[in-house]
Amino acid sequence: MLLRARTFADCCRPRVLGLLVSLVAVGFGAGAGARAAVGAGHGQVRSTAAAAVPQGFVGVDADGPLFGPDSPVDFASQVTTMVADGVQSVRAAFSWSAAEPYQSWADVPASQMSQFSNVDGQPIDFSVTDMIVAATARRRISVLPTVLYAPSWDALTNPNGVATPKRNGPYAAYLTALIGRYGPNGSFWIENPGIPKLPIRSWQIWNEPNIAYYWSQPFAAGYVSLLRAAHAAVKRADPGAQVVLGALTNLAWKAIGQIYRVRGARELFDIAAVNGFTLEPANVILYLRFMRDAMDRFGDRRKPLLATEISWPSAKGQTSSHYDFDTTEAGQARDIAAVLPLLGEQRTSLGLIGFYYYTWMGEESPGTQAFNFSGLLGLHNGKVTVKPALAAFRSGVLALERCKRKGAVATSCIPSRSRR
Repeated sequence: MLLRARTFADCCRPRVLGLLVSLVAVGFGAGAGARAAVGAGHGQVRSTAAAAVPQGFVGVDADGPLFGPDSPVDFASQVTTMVADGVQSVRAAFSWSAAEPYQSWADVPASQMSQFSNVDGQPIDFSVTDMIVAATARRRISVLPTVLYAPSWDALTNPNGVATPKRNGPYAAYLTALIGRYGPNGSFWIENPGIPKLPIRSWQIWNEPNIAYYWSQPFAAGYVSLLRAAHAAVKRADPGAQVVLGALTNLAWKAIGQIYRVRGARELFDIAAVNGFTLEPANVILYLRFMRDAMDRFGDRRKPLLATEISWPSAKGQTSSHYDFDTTEAGQARDIAAVLPLLGEQRTSLGLIGFYYYTWMGEESPGTQAFNFSGLLGLHNGKVTVKPALAAFRSGVLALERCKRKGAVATSCIPSRSRR
């Protein structure tokens, strides 16, 4: 669905209700069902023993009140809490529109000049992304930026939602600037020697291009054109960096086929990504299996997969907008507790290198849209509330990481079998 990036002023648009996939009724035949280890009884997945997940496997999406200009929430403090609760990676929107609202220095009002850095003659505001990178690096949490939102000076109007780039070059140039700021030789690390250096080495190109809100449909040819320019820019700026496909959603396994059918597309991304929402926790695994099978059929068996949004909004009785996977706060906690061990157990067969729960914190105002109730925490009238989902998440991910508890940084772990 959506990565609700309230980091920036242009992001706060109404959520568009997309096609909801009922995976209980969807199947590719006996082969797919068998590989997913789904048996009778509401799509249960057989449990198997698994080793500790690799560092960076456990993530959350960060948006909403974490970045609102008038929010009472302190992001750095929340990152400290994330570490204690087992978070190893954060996915956040890096808004091109907010960072580069002016095409040239001549367009920048004199009162705003100090906000911008000169990057090859272009005015770019790194203030919000600097805040994100500084807070996470201090706690050794990795960042997956989703780079999206076209500024008005390079935007194609999308009557259904988010404007897309009119030209590919300026978007690629912004990616180059981001790598020049946060990559291995980035200016951010030079300017901030007191912050532990944790370069960003993965870059996600847009979000959910297979739905009309994020890209005019049909999407494949236009999106792959942007992906081609982005891939070239990323590899030129940091040859070791990884390009992450914009997360596909709804019938993601069909959408990936549309991408693969564009000549050369398979070579333009290193990691595939999906945002998969289902009523039953076990069907998250089935969703990922369908995506894995589609990638395999197109000869991409070795390419890894990321689940960049998994969620159950606790929106029942709270809002007039509904999804078939909405639940209560207690149901949200149960679903999270059920899905986490399955992700760990099935990760090798799925080629799954990580997941992100959507979202860390939601602004749960009365009558707002359902996904605002997705958070492990909620914000009510300026006050942060801890939901049952957080305890379920913490317990589940610490089990995945084989940690009794975490230390001061995300890479520290007191082993669960330790006598200390």
